[in-house]
Amino acid sequence: MSWLGHLTLDYRRDGERTTAHDRHDGPLRVLQRLYPEGPEVCHHVLVHPPGGIVGGDVLNVQATLAEGTHAVITTPGATRFYKSSGATAEQSLVARVADGARLEWLPLETIAYRGCKAVNRMRFELAPGAEMMGWDLLALGLPAANEAFDSPDHADAFFTQEIELPGVWLERGTVKASDHRLLDSPLGWAGRRVSGTFWFATGSAMPNARRQQLLDLARTHIDALPADAPCVAGATSTHERAVVVRALAARVEPMMGLLAAIWADWRQHGWQVTPCPPRVWKT
Repeated sequence: MSWLGHLTLDYRRDGERTTAHDRHDGPLRVLQRLYPEGPEVCHHVLVHPPGGIVGGDVLNVQATLAEGTHAVITTPGATRFYKSSGATAEQSLVARVADGARLEWLPLETIAYRGCKAVNRMRFELAPGAEMMGWDLLALGLPAANEAFDSPDHADAFFTQEIELPGVWLERGTVKASDHRLLDSPLGWAGRRVSGTFWFATGSAMPNARRQQLLDLARTHIDALPADAPCVAGATSTHERAVVVRALAARVEPMMGLLAAIWADWRQHGWQVTPCPPRVWKT
């Protein structure tokens, strides 16, 4: 049996408070609204009660942030794409962020299990005065348990990732379990099985000084990694509306630690907002 799930999140401003209204169909929903840092910022935790996504499942999330709202969206645990018997599993997000609104899309890692066939799409539409931070962490197989990302039934497992900020950034990449040239080459994943992408994006051009500040903050943490660190990373800004950090690691934990440290500095210095890590990150 395949699961079809749809979740709509609607954030609005009510005085000083960011309120949220949600509608769901199928096994995809949110926990109650949380305000650990005051009424202006709404924290939401997305939950998928079945516990994993299998071939044929289709999950869709749509988020709309009205003017002046601020939402932090995360998950209570890893998103798990399990082995498929043939059909592709799909998950998609479309977020529309209005002028003066801020979105933090910060789910915990995605795990692509052996034999999975999966597509994960994200699209973020930012109005001229909108800003966001978002990340995506992908673990192929279970590195901590030495379980490879492979195709036990000889039907090539794959994971396709799409990230789009219209007019700014569009990427689509597919990792196949059989593509050892990509996975093991020093020009590819270099034998590591965890990748991470973290970005700060705006709806209009950032001043050069601000982009440089965000790059410097990220590079300070990257440069502090020891030579034998299980995580390597780099920060770039090839467009005036985005700063991007890319990372590879052998395990999820060191990468999460690096990106969370950069997130805290970007939040503090980019938005002048005190970092407030969601509680679920510590459970």
